[in-house]
Amino acid sequence: MQLSGAEIVIEVLKEQGVDTVFGYPGGTILNVYDELYKHSDEIRHILTSHEQGAAHAADGYARSTGKTGVCFATSGPGATNLVTGIATAYMDSVPIVAVTANVNLPLLGKDTFQEVDIVGITMPITKHGYIVKDVTILADTLRKAFRIARSGRPGPVIVDITKDVTAAKCDFRPAKPARGKKADKPEKTFTEADLIKAAELINKSKKPFLYVGGGAVISGASGEVRELVKKLDAPACDTLMGKGAVDPTDPHYTGMIGMHGTKTSNRGVAECDLLIALGARFSDRVVGNAKRFAEKAKILHIDIDDAEINKNIRTDASVVGDLKEVLKALLPMVDKKNGKEWMKHIAELKKEFPLSYPKDRLTCPYVIERLDALTKSGAIVSTDVGQHQMWTAQYYRFREPRQFLTSGGLGTMGYGLGACIGAKVANPDRVCVNIAGDGCFRMNMNELATAARNHIPIIEIVIDNHVLGMVRQWQTLFYGKRYSETILEDETDYCKVAEGLGCKAIRVTKKDEVDKAVKDALKSKKPVLIDVMIEEDDKVFPMVSPGGAIEEAFDEKDLEEKAKK
Repeated sequence: MQLSGAEIVIEVLKEQGVDTVFGYPGGTILNVYDELYKHSDEIRHILTSHEQGAAHAADGYARSTGKTGVCFATSGPGATNLVTGIATAYMDSVPIVAVTANVNLPLLGKDTFQEVDIVGITMPITKHGYIVKDVTILADTLRKAFRIARSGRPGPVIVDITKDVTAAKCDFRPAKPARGKKADKPEKTFTEADLIKAAELINKSKKPFLYVGGGAVISGASGEVRELVKKLDAPACDTLMGKGAVDPTDPHYTGMIGMHGTKTSNRGVAECDLLIALGARFSDRVVGNAKRFAEKAKILHIDIDDAEINKNIRTDASVVGDLKEVLKALLPMVDKKNGKEWMKHIAELKKEFPLSYPKDRLTCPYVIERLDALTKSGAIVSTDVGQHQMWTAQYYRFREPRQFLTSGGLGTMGYGLGACIGAKVANPDRVCVNIAGDGCFRMNMNELATAARNHIPIIEIVIDNHVLGMVRQWQTLFYGKRYSETILEDETDYCKVAEGLGCKAIRVTKKDEVDKAVKDALKSKKPVLIDVMIEEDDKVFPMVSPGGAIEEAFDEKDLEEKAKK
């Protein structure tokens, strides 16, 4: 049958099971939006306040479901406004397809109004990019984009279509949804010899330690990871991206690793004789001083991306493949262990070095703990970047994968609100909460209007200390308290802003106001902002100094003792 390029875009989206698109229209993509209008009963469109919000919403939709998120933008500034969201998804291996439109083919390369080479701009931050100049290849290009986005190590793909292609017609042949095809199943990239070597290392170890990253979430391997933890009777830590893969109530769980990880995790990794990295990439925020990382241990690295093997840390053995498939094959080869003595030592470390915060006043950790209790650890929680992000990772108990949405690799301030909207659209029956610092909230707070306009009942918690908290913490500890441009002395009233954008607003200034505020927000059928006023100098501990080894993590008591000497 003969279809226009715009019609082909919509038909392929339907083939791929797309039910929601986040975006913002404009001149060059009008043909696609006109066709989308005719299919509004099949594909919901969420008009965001800014294209960056659309990219983050597609990201949140994808992270919370495992599906591929989709966003639309027009040419020029519309397309470039997606860039930060695309880069965020790329760094954290999130499958999204960004569809943009460009000027007519004869006008390309002539500095035409709102023309930009968006495929060239995004080349370093996408798995692949296409510019479609021929309507006859449009359908297959879009299908390839979805396949590439979700296969292997997932990531974003951009498809830029010239406006005349969206108007041109050609024969279109429907295809069955590619989601169920054999080609989408993970290819076996590992050998029996790889598994034998890995199993030998594990079986010989006396003090193994599991380091669980985002790959465990992406691959759906949390069941296999938890089985391995129990079979080895070994401690397990997670990264920011790995939250939910290990049950936080399991005695084997030691908390997060790295710059703001627990002392138990950091010291345990320093003392183990085998570190088993599962779907993790040895980020600088995890490793600290690479020369001193896990010095006593052999390292086994299991990851789907062979480019990550030996990139940051040298390994003794590795298995390249989908983590779920690797663990399925490896588990029968691993001996059941009795780690009584090793786990006893880990328990002693936990008792000696618990996470703590001031109990005499309102703090972010207190708010997170109450949120955790009142939502029974069941909410989908997104964050922006900074102190509140670390406190959320430390104090909310993520019981399952895809509960925690945060920008780990790029560290994108302003990410969380769009992601929360995307997550709530994808999971209407789940409580979805974004936790932001006031510095981050200022960046994309206009997306509250998106939530209100579309009747999306999210909860936005602003941890309001009138400073850029994490940067101020560094300035306090390492820059002689020179607070260059980190004090937010404006008179902005976030409650009034939220109300002006169509949301309910609650201000919290005392500990005994927290429960009522959260309960009221949970009952609300409209988006709610909770503005939580905390002290400007609250700090995230433990912390590892720049260039330090992770086992040298310090907290407030350590600083006090150091000051006495």
